[in-house]
Amino acid sequence: MARGDIVFVDLPAPRGSAGSEQTGPRPALIVHEDATINSFSVIMIVPFTSRLAAQRFAHTIIVPPTASNGLSTSSVLLIFQLRAIDKRRIGGKIGQLEPDLMNQVEIELKALLGLS
Repeated sequence: MARGDIVFVDLPAPRGSAGSEQTGPRPALIVHEDATINSFSVIMIVPFTSRLAAQRFAHTIIVPPTASNGLSTSSVLLIFQLRAIDKRRIGGKIGQLEPDLMNQVEIELKALLGLS
């Protein structure tokens, strides 16, 4: 696993009926720093959704399918849903996000977290 990998994850539903988090099986982008990726049992990811209407939200990026990223349909990266998940929820690698899109992800992460 490495930063920029697109992996298959299974995100659990929140307890009770409340919640707007992404859940269920889906692709996700690993955004965890490579230097510490093996130091923790959890890893930082950003989930994808295939619902293109989600691009109306701030801190999202549309990602078209390519041979490199392994996506089968255009999808929206939900930067605002950045989260830590247990590594045991990660399935296989689907692909690798293209460098230009990874640069966009880094810009959106900084904006989301108020970092300069």
